[in-house]
Amino acid sequence: MNSTIGSIVILTGAGISAESGLSTFRAADGLWENHRVEEVASPEGFAKNPQLVYEFYNQRRKQLLSPEVRPNPAHTALAKFEHEFQGEFLLVTQNIDNLHERAGSDNVLHMHGEALKMRCMNSLMVFDIREDIDFDTCCSCCRSPGNLRPHIVWFGEMPFHMNQINKALESCDLFVAIGTSGNVYPASGFYQTAKIRRAHTVELNLEETGSGFDNHVYGKASEIVPAYFSQLL
Repeated sequence: MNSTIGSIVILTGAGISAESGLSTFRAADGLWENHRVEEVASPEGFAKNPQLVYEFYNQRRKQLLSPEVRPNPAHTALAKFEHEFQGEFLLVTQNIDNLHERAGSDNVLHMHGEALKMRCMNSLMVFDIREDIDFDTCCSCCRSPGNLRPHIVWFGEMPFHMNQINKALESCDLFVAIGTSGNVYPASGFYQTAKIRRAHTVELNLEETGSGFDNHVYGKASEIVPAYFSQLL
């Protein structure tokens, strides 16, 4: 074990799940079935057409639960590292899938929410969900239809767990961003926070992003993530 690393924070983005068979549900023109993403991923879109939003996330759940979608070696490598690392470990993901958990990761924060959860807009209670829902689906806590919304951070909303994430970044020795552009938020902002502690910063990505991270490793996540984290143990 590298004794100089007592605390590590990892941020993962869409690039780590791309090899697991997850599609983005967006065409080349940025549309989903001729709808702008803002129509299905914003509070305004939900207020205007909740059934359209329900259908969008119903489709995403169906894909995530399909047998073709499974954790890849990058997810597995992070879970293995977490269980063998003796220091403080936090995995932050922008992804709304459950592939990190299915691979065996325990200390995971979903800053953009989770596709397999719904939230009651009255009580704010969060529920696991596997089946399709629509506007007539009754909430299990208030027994009223129309009160459930996806437990997802939409455009214009504050990401989840930011206080906990920032606290970990301010005290970490190593910050690694995987499958997300290092020169845009949140990776760029997390990088700046980590540098407060003079943490070492590493970007693992499919292609070069021009970020200011200390080190860069480029290639497929399923190849570079296992290789990088195995040499830390």
